[in-house]
Amino acid sequence: MFGLLVVLLGIFLIGYLIIKKYYAPWALLLVGVLLLFLVGAFTETPLATGKKATHSWLLDIVQVITNLSSSTLAGLGLQIMVISGLADYLDRIGATKSFVKICSKPLEYVRSPYTLLALAYLIGQFINIFIPSAVGLGVLLMLTVYPLLMAVGVSRLSAAAVIVTASCLDLGPASANSIVTAKLIGITAMEYFIEGQVIVGGAAALAIAISHGFLQKYFDKKDLASGRITEDDFKLRGELIAAQAKDKQPDAPWFYAILPVLPIVFLFIFSKFCYTGVRLELITCMFLCMLISFFMDLATRRSFKDCVANTKIFFQGMGRVFTSTVALIICALVFAEGLKLSGGINSIIGWAASMENAGGIVMLVVMCALLALASIITGSANAAFFAFNSLLPHAAKAVNWEMIVMACPVQLVSGIARSMSPIAGVTIAVSSIAELSPFEVVRRTIPVMAIGMITTIAASLLLL
Repeated sequence: MFGLLVVLLGIFLIGYLIIKKYYAPWALLLVGVLLLFLVGAFTETPLATGKKATHSWLLDIVQVITNLSSSTLAGLGLQIMVISGLADYLDRIGATKSFVKICSKPLEYVRSPYTLLALAYLIGQFINIFIPSAVGLGVLLMLTVYPLLMAVGVSRLSAAAVIVTASCLDLGPASANSIVTAKLIGITAMEYFIEGQVIVGGAAALAIAISHGFLQKYFDKKDLASGRITEDDFKLRGELIAAQAKDKQPDAPWFYAILPVLPIVFLFIFSKFCYTGVRLELITCMFLCMLISFFMDLATRRSFKDCVANTKIFFQGMGRVFTSTVALIICALVFAEGLKLSGGINSIIGWAASMENAGGIVMLVVMCALLALASIITGSANAAFFAFNSLLPHAAKAVNWEMIVMACPVQLVSGIARSMSPIAGVTIAVSSIAELSPFEVVRRTIPVMAIGMITTIAASLLLL
C-alpha cells in the first residue's frame, strides 16, 4: 500500500507541475528526490548499493543523481548530443533544406487533394527518419509541402494537421527515444529500427495516411457546411509568406541532400544486415559524417574561413541538446528511480500480469495509456518516455514477453500522443505559421492518431 501511495503521489505532483508549466527537468528531479526521501525514511530499501553507496540514506539520495548522471552522460547523453550537433550543422549549410525539397518534389505531380494529403504524410514520415526534430521538420514542411497542399484545394486545418503528425512515429536510429529503447532491449539502434520500428511503424504509417485522406476530407466538408471554416480557409495566408522570408536556412546545391542520409546508410552497411567486418558505433558514425559534410562544403564553397566558422554550430548544437534533452533524461531517470524503489510499480505490474490469459495485453495497454497521457500533458514524447521507459523491462519480464514486443509500441505511442497535444512544440510552431489555433489543429489530429495507436498496438501483437 505504501508503494502505491508513493507512486500516485509522484504522478499527481509531476502532472500538476507540468500542467502549471514549471520547468520540466527540475520538476522531475524535485519529485524524484521527494520520492527517494520517502523511500529512505519509511522503508529499509537501500537507495544506492555496492561501491557507489555513501552509507548514509540521506546522502544516497544525492548519490543516486550522481550515479544516473555519470552513466547517462558517458553513453546515451553523448550519442544524443552528437546527433543533435550534426543535425544543426546540416541545417546551417543548407543540406536539410535540399533534402526536404527533393523528397517533396514528387508531390507536385499529384492533383487529387486528399490523395496528396495522404502521400504528404508518408513523405513527411519518411523524412523524419533522417531529420529527428519534430519542430524543425514541421517548419520545413510548412515552407515546402504546405503551399502544395493549399494549391490543390486542401484546407489550412487539414494541411496543418498532416504536417503536425508527420513526425508522430518518431522513427529512425537518430531519434533519442529510439536510442533509449534499443538500449533497453540490448540491441543497436539500427537493429531496433529494422526489426521493430519498420514493421510496426510501417503498418501504423499506412493506417495514418489512409485515415488522413478520408477524415480530413470529411472534416473539410462538415466544417465548411457548418460555417466553422470558410472559403478563405482554403487560401494561403500572409503569415506563411512572412515565415518564408524569415527562413534562415541557406539554399545549397542539390547534392547536399545526400548528407542527412549518410548516417543511416553507414549504420546499415556496417551492421548485421549487411557487413559485419567493420564495427561502427553510432557516435563514430556521426563524427565521420560531420567530417565528410565539412569537406564537401569546403570543396563546394571554397572559403576555408567561412566553412570552419560554420562548424561552431555543431558544438553549440551539442550544448543546446544537453540543456534540454539530456538534462531531461537524467532528471526523468531520478523520478523513475523513486517510483521503482517505492515498490508501487511492481505491485501495479504484478496486478496486470495476474490477469488470466490477458496479462500481457493488459500490461501493454496500461503502459501505452500511461505514456500517451504523459505525452499529451507534457507536449513532449521525450519527457514522457524518459520518465517511464525504465519500467518496461519489469513489465515485459512479468508477463514473459520479449522486450521488443512491449517496448516498440509504447515508444511509438508516446510520439503519436504528442501529436494530440495542443502544447507540443510542433503543434504550436505549425499552428502559428498557418495562423490557426492549436486546439483547432489537434481536433483534426486526435481521431487520426487514435487510429494510429490502435494499429500500432495491434501490429505489435501480430507482427513482432
